[in-house]
Amino acid sequence: MSQQVWAAQALESFDAVVSATEGFRSRAGQRLMAEQVARTFSSATLGKVDEESGEDAPTRSIAVIQAGTGVGKSLAYCAPAIALALSRGTRVLISTATVALQEQLVNKDLPALAALMPQPFKFALAKGRGRYVCKLKLDRLAGTGEAEEEGEDDLFAEEEAAARAKRPRHETEARIQFYSTMAQTLSKGAWDGDRDSLDTPPEPEVWSPVAAEGASCTGKHCPAFSQCTYYDKRKELVGAQVIVANHDLLLSSLGARVLPELDNCLLVLDEAHHLPATALDQFACSMDLSRITWIERLASRGLRIGALLEVEEIADIPKHSAQLRQTLQDLARIVMDVYGAQLKSQPSAWGPARVRVPRGELPEQLIAPLGLLAASAEGFLDALRAISKALRAEMRDKPEEAKRLSTLYAQIGMLAPRLEELHATAQLLLQDAPEGAVPAAKWFTLEVDGDFIVVKAHASPILPGTTLRNHLWSAVRGAVLTSATLTSCGHFDFFLREAGLHGDEAATTLEVPSPFNYAAQGTLIAAETRADPKNAAQFTTEMVDALLHDIARVEYGALVLFTSREQMRQAVDALPTAMRSVVLVQNALPRTQLLKRHRERVENGEPSVIFGMQSFGEGLDLPGRLCESVFITKLPFAPPDDPVGEARAEWLRAVGRDPFSELVVPATAIRLAQWVGRAIRTEEDMAHVYCYDKRLTRTSYGQRLLKGLPPFALEQRAPL
Repeated sequence: MSQQVWAAQALESFDAVVSATEGFRSRAGQRLMAEQVARTFSSATLGKVDEESGEDAPTRSIAVIQAGTGVGKSLAYCAPAIALALSRGTRVLISTATVALQEQLVNKDLPALAALMPQPFKFALAKGRGRYVCKLKLDRLAGTGEAEEEGEDDLFAEEEAAARAKRPRHETEARIQFYSTMAQTLSKGAWDGDRDSLDTPPEPEVWSPVAAEGASCTGKHCPAFSQCTYYDKRKELVGAQVIVANHDLLLSSLGARVLPELDNCLLVLDEAHHLPATALDQFACSMDLSRITWIERLASRGLRIGALLEVEEIADIPKHSAQLRQTLQDLARIVMDVYGAQLKSQPSAWGPARVRVPRGELPEQLIAPLGLLAASAEGFLDALRAISKALRAEMRDKPEEAKRLSTLYAQIGMLAPRLEELHATAQLLLQDAPEGAVPAAKWFTLEVDGDFIVVKAHASPILPGTTLRNHLWSAVRGAVLTSATLTSCGHFDFFLREAGLHGDEAATTLEVPSPFNYAAQGTLIAAETRADPKNAAQFTTEMVDALLHDIARVEYGALVLFTSREQMRQAVDALPTAMRSVVLVQNALPRTQLLKRHRERVENGEPSVIFGMQSFGEGLDLPGRLCESVFITKLPFAPPDDPVGEARAEWLRAVGRDPFSELVVPATAIRLAQWVGRAIRTEEDMAHVYCYDKRLTRTSYGQRLLKGLPPFALEQRAPL
């Protein structure tokens, strides 16, 4: 079948769904987006291509689509992509940035679409392994709240073991009861084993001991395999034509066969503006130079289990283990000799003290120990791989001993990832950037944790685009990247660079405007202060006075977005008594409860004002009276103490470029557009957006930021 026929059929399916949806309004922008999706996915070559036999090189096709609020982008990509996948005998992989959008797609959008599409299809949700419970671990903990024996398994990291010793008895008993209740609910089928489906998702320190983790999992050899939640969910993926994953899982599972192969599926990246930051997080690494007793435990287990299985490679484990411990101690001492004065001079109230290595050029005295560390870690890992291989062979040959062997596998697997992280961090720290090349960001931190003084080493790539080009786009044939905010200051260039698609001949861009009449529906009020926003103390005092004056006039729902916790704290402290009952502060209640209370108040005709920070600046959908006003206290520049951002700015300056204009302003433009986007959510909404930062209208970069915002009617207000 030709590309044109595939594309035409996909659009027919889209049109059929639109016409069959009761009360659905046809939108020109949505149809335009659907056409681009159909063209993109019909022209990509999927599957293996044998170029040596004379076949043409595969055609790559990637569309970057900014779809303004109200376009209906989920339907615009789902309907044509699924129709094409069914025609071409392939699958659609949708990746989002948040669990909330994953669940919206799986629980709402895709079921509605499946009821209207002419051809049936199945869909499934894919989450990381760690979001599901491990039944084996849960059963062990449900009885006592601890591992059965310290020697039998290592369900707790050494930091947790120290915390456990100090934990009050009543807290330990409460945890035992929690695990017991969880195990009973799971066994009765009243819970599906997914952390996110619990009524109140547990804190990480409570969930971590029972989470399913790949390093300690023996798969089909596990005695609880037939009841395993994670593998039950994996089975659902096998028969699904549409899989909904997230960016973290997509990048962490590259090459692991967890998700469909990227050269043989249609990839949709929704909330694509998050992709670059996710890439940096995924490929960054760190290692603890201070807490190292786990190495001895891992060596002891490796020797014991390796001897049981007669693995020859264990002979060098004692040497590698001793070398690792000594080298980590040496590194911690050298780091404190070189950077200790700087680290100790920083106030502990602001989190771990940090010092970054300028230009990524490590002091000479760190080079040799890091090389030794990398070599020892590699030798140790080789021995562990040999033990793991022998264990898997033994499980295959002796299924009746699966439980004992699974426990042995877990004993090594719980600690092996730390060794892998040591190896990866040492390698990235040692990475030298040739003249003119881009260095990695490298930094050290110091913090006090109980009786421990903890020194850590960190390293990260600084250009997400390079990382994505090498690891993701080299494997992808057909992709659509979409979001309401992909342009910055009116252009796609910044996002294309960040995402690794700048200059890629396969990539095309499309901007689909929102159907909303922003000039008629909204007003942007540039409320100036006398104080310069760079003078934080004076500005915050004046801004809070103006904010309190404005929110006193809120009749229904409003959202106030702050750029720092300190700024928000000062605003909360300044609230008059009468206004305190009107304001809901982020983290004072769980997010779902806070939003529920906000909706109830507005529905009852009462005013309700939410105070929030960055995470409330996007993803919140509060239409109509729920959010008639958005107050932006200050332009949302990224915090100045991010070591990766610092290293990148340093490199840009070194090659004669301006990091503020090239990096800071475009990133702020996307964040500001997201914040402003909370105001108008439907074609009937009327809203005001207040910004108290005079740089928006008084500076040249502020004018650039304005170009990236919806065309609201602009009002300028002099200081009160």
